[in-house]
Amino acid sequence: MTFPVDRLSDPTVRAFVEALNANDQSALDELLTPDATMSDDGSDRNVREWLDREVFSSNGHMEVEDETDGGLGLVATYRNDRWGAMRTAWRFTVEGGKVTRFETGQASAD
Repeated sequence: MTFPVDRLSDPTVRAFVEALNANDQSALDELLTPDATMSDDGSDRNVREWLDREVFSSNGHMEVEDETDGGLGLVATYRNDRWGAMRTAWRFTVEGGKVTRFETGQASAD
């Protein structure tokens, strides 16, 4: 079951998902602090390089299944041309309407 993106509780996370799904690099860049960090499956990565590889150059798209923690945690089916589709968990740290960190990785099979 898909959770409507326009009903995500946290406005910054909602805008992040909308920008990612629209493949809108400038909008996504505007949502990140200049020193934003991220991790993928527990390993820290360069945010801009990761976004270019896993989102923009490979048509990344997120279908949200559920949200937790006021919208700062998501479970979603994430797909791109590089890896196909997988169930993923996302965790966002938001300060002042900007994402300072996000973490993603494979979600448990609940």
